[in-house]
Amino acid sequence: MEMMVRSVWLVLFPLLVISIRWIYRWRNPKCKGTLPPGSMGLPLLGDTLSLLVTARSIDIHPFFKERMSRYGPLFKTSVAGRSIVISADPDFNSFLFQQEGKLVEMWYMDSFAKLLRQDTTAASGYVHKYLRHLVLNHFGVETLKHRLLPQLECAINQRLQEWAKQPEVQLKDQTAAMIFEFTAKHMLSYEPEKSSDTIALNLSNFLEGLMAFPFRVPGTAFYRCKKRQQKVIQVISKLVEERMNSGEGGRISKTDFLDQIVEDMRTESFLTKEFATHVLFGILLASFETVSSTIALTIKYLSDHPSLLQQLTVRGA
Repeated sequence: MEMMVRSVWLVLFPLLVISIRWIYRWRNPKCKGTLPPGSMGLPLLGDTLSLLVTARSIDIHPFFKERMSRYGPLFKTSVAGRSIVISADPDFNSFLFQQEGKLVEMWYMDSFAKLLRQDTTAASGYVHKYLRHLVLNHFGVETLKHRLLPQLECAINQRLQEWAKQPEVQLKDQTAAMIFEFTAKHMLSYEPEKSSDTIALNLSNFLEGLMAFPFRVPGTAFYRCKKRQQKVIQVISKLVEERMNSGEGGRISKTDFLDQIVEDMRTESFLTKEFATHVLFGILLASFETVSSTIALTIKYLSDHPSLLQQLTVRGA
């Protein structure tokens, strides 16, 4: 019996030592500099469960609020198996954006990278410069001011008149559809009313999958998101191919975002049909999901505070 106890102890003791060392390393990750204060949470899981808890208000999520009050605007943690530093400091965030490609490199969550393709989202150097220039040309301040805002105002007025005839409106969904139709028409000359392809429907609530664990298992949020993405990619790929074929044999007229990309395919080797499709998908998603959420929240705030709405109405008159 004594020999058995000793044998068990000889096996358990090394495992215990290894576990203690592993947990210590987990809670104190290596860093060339000095890490900010914070907690790494549970082994493997980290603070993922706390982050995934649904917030009961539109205030700052409790995950961030609690840690900001405890550690300040800059703190370390672990989410989805990754050791990360979270910053809510505007000045520090501005500094990071300025140092992109210099002191820091762009990195995305695994689910984000798999859905939007890492080689597209993490484009750097010349490719990143080209994409930024292309987006600014079509959505920059001057274009927004002189061309897009007047068009958007007409689209909004038309949609408000339609909403006024309905007994009720799902604001988030209807706003998302309006923003998508406007952006898709400007980028791709895509007209939903003339197409059987429901891009907007498949893009709705896409952020649900972006923030989920990247498990491609039927029934999971990421799996549903991946299926919707594939349908949208097929539609956009078809539009790119049609535009490429229409430009064969001569120089195409650059009237929208897609025309410019197809034209640049003649001189830019990295601009393949697949790459262009994923770029268009990413830009559509960025304009579609985040803007609609912001507008919905803005309207809710104004509805809850009539005095603010009155002040804005007076100033705008």
